[in-house]
Amino acid sequence: MSSLLNKTLSLQGAVKRAIISRAARNLAPAFQQLRFMATEKTIKTPSMGESITEGTLTQWHKKIGEYVERDEQIATIETDKIDVQVNAPESGKVLDLFAAEGDTVAVGADLFKIELGDVPEGQKSAPVESKPTVAETKPEPTPVAPPKPAAAPTPTPAAKSAPPPPAPSAPKPVAPSAKPVAIDDLPGYIPGVRTERSVKMNRMRSTIAKRLKESQNIAASLTTFNEVDMSALVSLRKKYKDAVLDKHGVKLGFMGAFLKAASSALLEIPAINARIEGENIVYSDFVDISVAVSTPKGLVTPVLRNCETLNIVQLEQALAALGKKAKNNEIAVEDMAGGTFTISNGGVFGSLYGTPIINRPQSAILGMHAVKDRAVVVDGQVVVRPMMYIALTYDHRLIDGREATTFLVKVKEAIEDPARLLLSV
Repeated sequence: MSSLLNKTLSLQGAVKRAIISRAARNLAPAFQQLRFMATEKTIKTPSMGESITEGTLTQWHKKIGEYVERDEQIATIETDKIDVQVNAPESGKVLDLFAAEGDTVAVGADLFKIELGDVPEGQKSAPVESKPTVAETKPEPTPVAPPKPAAAPTPTPAAKSAPPPPAPSAPKPVAPSAKPVAIDDLPGYIPGVRTERSVKMNRMRSTIAKRLKESQNIAASLTTFNEVDMSALVSLRKKYKDAVLDKHGVKLGFMGAFLKAASSALLEIPAINARIEGENIVYSDFVDISVAVSTPKGLVTPVLRNCETLNIVQLEQALAALGKKAKNNEIAVEDMAGGTFTISNGGVFGSLYGTPIINRPQSAILGMHAVKDRAVVVDGQVVVRPMMYIALTYDHRLIDGREATTFLVKVKEAIEDPARLLLSV
């Protein structure tokens, strides 16, 4: 009886072991999958700002099989407004890239996959030494031995006794040919060198083109001009620029004064700071000024907010911060959202005169131009003064000529007498 009981227990143990073994074999793939899920991560295309649902993948900074560190840039996506940098949320090895350069990627779609883990010490990012391309690589020229000089001929006795040749006579004048000189005969002319390049328009340039044309088609645009004597502002800047730089760490330019002058004028003439929405006119009680900044891909207009509350130095500091972000390609979509008015300073490029295009849905834009010494009449005397033309392009559906002209006059008066900006008169 005892022997039978032992056999029964032994059989039951074997059955249990067999069941457990089979269960383990069946669960192995699931455990393996869970292990992979724990060590792999699929990264989706991040949000790129309000109203932006897709972008163009312009560059992968990592390839499949390479390691990426946490917060290291792995891709660049171009949107209608800015370039968005995509950084890796974790360190690891790139397993897969779900889009090719030039593809359109949607927000929330799978972008790439990484295998989580610390980057090996020898695989950490290092500056890549650029190598010359095939077009840049030139073979070393093979040295060629210089030819031996030919032996001078031995003069014969006849040659020695020959009389010297007669002196050449003066050439006879030749009548000019009536045949015109062909372009092929011109020195330096290289026929056939006529190349063209076709480059796909990037998203930003395409969006700029559409919106500028849309602005011309929708707004009843009209431009009015005035000129500003910059003598007082030039003198103010010359006197205090070093002190402002030492105390506030920012260069004192002309833009701060124009931003302040425009802010004051916008509060006095609300229609310039308004916009049309359907059948309504929306008046803003604050002043957010978009400042046109040039980038290699096109013009962007980041916004300086609540300009009416800032003084000239604070406006210069805010403008310098935006300029630094633009230079480092760090302008975000949030920096360009909104804006009730725009100032474009073409004078930094030497523009003397121009008519800017309204930055919709805004209703007006102020154009600044270069400062040039010109002869002007002051108190009946012709004097030389540093002068600037300013232009206001406005939507005539909302803004009358009287309001536009009054706005420019107020800006002119504030710049010509900067004390008005301190006294708010």
